[in-house]
Amino acid sequence: MVILFALLALGVLVAANWYLWRRLFRDTTSGPGWARRAGAALIAGGWALFVAAMVAERTGAPFWLQRALAWPGFLWFALCLYLLLAVAAGEAVRPLLRRFLKRRTPAPAEAAPAPRTEPEPATVGAPPRDPEPQPPAAPGPQDPAEAPAGTPVPDLTRRLFVSRVVAAAAAAAAVGTVGYGTYGVLRGPGVKRVTVPLAKLPRAAHGFRIAVVSDVHLSPVLGRGFAQKVVDTINSTQPDLIAVVGDLVDGDVADLGPAAAPLAGLRARHGAYFVTGNHEYFSGAGQWIEEVRRLGLRPLENARTELPHFDLAGVNDIAGESEGQGPDFARALGDRDRARACVLLAHQPVQIHDAVDHGVDLQLSGHTHGGQMWPGNLLADLANPTLAGLERYGDTQLYVSRGAGAWGPPTRVGAPSDITVVELASMRA
Repeated sequence: MVILFALLALGVLVAANWYLWRRLFRDTTSGPGWARRAGAALIAGGWALFVAAMVAERTGAPFWLQRALAWPGFLWFALCLYLLLAVAAGEAVRPLLRRFLKRRTPAPAEAAPAPRTEPEPATVGAPPRDPEPQPPAAPGPQDPAEAPAGTPVPDLTRRLFVSRVVAAAAAAAAVGTVGYGTYGVLRGPGVKRVTVPLAKLPRAAHGFRIAVVSDVHLSPVLGRGFAQKVVDTINSTQPDLIAVVGDLVDGDVADLGPAAAPLAGLRARHGAYFVTGNHEYFSGAGQWIEEVRRLGLRPLENARTELPHFDLAGVNDIAGESEGQGPDFARALGDRDRARACVLLAHQPVQIHDAVDHGVDLQLSGHTHGGQMWPGNLLADLANPTLAGLERYGDTQLYVSRGAGAWGPPTRVGAPSDITVVELASMRA
């Protein structure tokens, strides 16, 4: 089944790229030539860079090589996605534009009848005269652009013009979308504020602020400068507590330790806490748990701490199960006093069902990126109980952040990055 699925996916990928090549290069040129060959090389080369970037990241290639491949490879993936969507949307415009041009083309004028000439009278006894030779007709214009006014444009030329207009519009739309989405990530996350009322929260804790940051994804693309922007944004909100809810990195400490160094500057009255995400287990969770502890964050590995007015708990990500380090709700929450309010840090929203069973009041999660790039949100919404924002499950509320960074392409479309300040509200206030 795995092989069959892989072959099916490969077939779809090849067909989609052939379609792109046909619409962007074959249909916009009048015959075989360098433009079609260059288009094929561009598409094949872009995908080769993307695959190489993925392989380099997963196999731990030298970090300089990962950085050299990541930018063009991952951006090509995003550009190819939106080229495909734009070209497909152009199919609806194509027949309308052809019909419009056909109506705008003037009809050919009717040819005037040739003048009738009377034959000259023959002279008796004179030999018949040969007709005077006529000069050869001048050759007609070869390029429709050189045709005189009133000459109809051939349908072949009309189709070529339409193909070029649609291809140019699709390319401009894709480049603009990816460019703006990449700028949105690189400039850093915005701040979102949400008020969450908790029935068990005492009046003294009313207005307690938790800065929630998830999915920073420090990597060969997003490095130290990006981490500093995240830290500065968090500190500017002056939170009482900072919760880093997983997927902090994509790589090992040897390569990304310098990029993560600004995290030592996080400041909050009750400290900063960390739980693992699935990407920590791809990168070596143990080494990163020790690194964030060295930087001043407190990891919550299936553990709980009692703050003055509520309990703060954290569980490992589901991906840790393959290493015997999966989530353990009983260990983190089993013996707590349920009369106290409890806030749980858990990377994936799907962990909400265990949180409900253990009487958690509020779960803070990430993982989904809000879909990151439309229409990816449609798939992410199917895989998660909540895509982004605040929802209630029984007596438990779940808040899902869209995340601060991006995975793969450093691009977001329709899902802007954020750091959320969750303000707890006491219902007794």
